Amino acid sequence: MKKALIIDDERLARSELKKLLADHPEILVVGEAVNAKDGLEKIEALRPDLLFLDIQMPDQTGFDLLAELERTPQVIFITAYDEHALKAFEYNALDYLLKPVEPKRLADAIHKLHQQDEKERLAVAGGLRNILSENDQVFVKDGDRCWFVKLQEIRLFESVGNYARVYFEGNKPLILKSLNALEERLDERTFFRANRKHIVNLRMIEKIDTYFNGGLLLEMRGGEKIEVSRRQAVKFKEMMSL
Repeated sequence: MKKALIIDDERLARSELKKLLADHPEILVVGEAVNAKDGLEKIEALRPDLLFLDIQMPDQTGFDLLAELERTPQVIFITAYDEHALKAFEYNALDYLLKPVEPKRLADAIHKLHQQDEKERLAVAGGLRNILSENDQVFVKDGDRCWFVKLQEIRLFESVGNYARVYFEGNKPLILKSLNALEERLDERTFFRANRKHIVNLRMIEKIDTYFNGGLLLEMRGGEKIEVSRRQAVKFKEMMSL
């Protein structure tokens, strides 16, 4: 069963969606939120597996909310506007439903959810999530150029939509892997999730400075400056005995 949170500023839209979800007992609605701020608090308190997320809301959009999360649940966007579709899929959304939500489209979205879960299950069963060691080599291809790179030589991974940019030596090609998928296979003793967009190699950090709002600023060996979010800064300081 999936725990779901509905985030929408329209009460009637939330009520209608809950009625439609009653036909899908595998989805348990654990709460509702009326805006992005409320949604962030409910996500932290309820730890949902799935968000039904409106995009246009007062003060902050659904995209703004996702930008504040360290780890994002699965997302199905629900909105009255179709011009955000491309951007929605840059956030690895499962689907994008227009209001008023049609039962058939909701069923299709939930079917996609099941398909993704099955892929994840098969990946685990096939041992695809084994943790990589720092001496393991990964194959990186960018156009006609190819590299076999040891993980210990990679200083940084950066999220770019459904891709990740890999920083090593003077190169930064894109690979067709999400940052979340990479994080699951990287050794946390070497690689650290600094924020929503970056994973850094702890051994490639040249300098650590304090940053505003309780965060930290890391300067990598290649000169990149990466912010450690306030939430992750606490964990980072514990790991590094700072």
